[in-house]
Amino acid sequence: MIKVSVISYLNSLPFIYGLKQSNLFKEINLSVAYPSKVAEKAINKTVDIALVPVVVLNQLENYEIITDYCIGSESSVDSVCLYSFVPIDEINTIYLDYQSRTSVELLKLLLRDYWGLSPKLNLLHTNEAFKIKGRNAALVIGDRSFVLKGKYPYVYDLAETWNTMTKLPFVFACWISTRKFPERIISEFNEALEYGVDNISQAIQAGSLQDKGINYEDYLNKKISYNYDEMKKRAMKVFLEKVNPKFI
Repeated sequence: MIKVSVISYLNSLPFIYGLKQSNLFKEINLSVAYPSKVAEKAINKTVDIALVPVVVLNQLENYEIITDYCIGSESSVDSVCLYSFVPIDEINTIYLDYQSRTSVELLKLLLRDYWGLSPKLNLLHTNEAFKIKGRNAALVIGDRSFVLKGKYPYVYDLAETWNTMTKLPFVFACWISTRKFPERIISEFNEALEYGVDNISQAIQAGSLQDKGINYEDYLNKKISYNYDEMKKRAMKVFLEKVNPKFI
């Protein structure tokens, strides 16, 4: 069986749907986890194929990017944001989402190169509440960010800020393999992902998603950009050159 690990957020729904609809799925052992856990699996090589946070690439050996798809955004992404009651230049402490790797490094980069600020950064631990109060802010990623919409006067979308600074899209995660596969496997895997991305409405229906006031169609079609094209490859290269990844 091919051990595949995918990020357990809404934005991965089309990928999971496509894989489940494919003939290849009978050869796959699929697991889902939040980004930093998927990263650990890839680093430890306990999976064969993974949708990894891109910041991990600087720490991997003998990997290959194997698909034409990614989790990216052309501008605002809505699900990777800094939430605060005060403007960013008045923030004293930022609490960091423990589920994140790439977003944490992106925030550090933007604080340094775009805002020119150096607030204290504290990593939250599993199930610890976000401490957004007074001059404390929090970086929240993934599905949990949806429930925070409209609750805070200052919201900084990191993908949108990156786009403002660089005029480039942003890539949060890409598909890699940790071992060689026959061309048939790679081709069928790509076709499965393509099917999922081309059939987002069906993926949403099949997902039996709860109504949380989220416009799923808008988010997956307009906020998430799945094609790993030349601009995204360039953007990812620029990002990886700018950061010095450290796992907190």
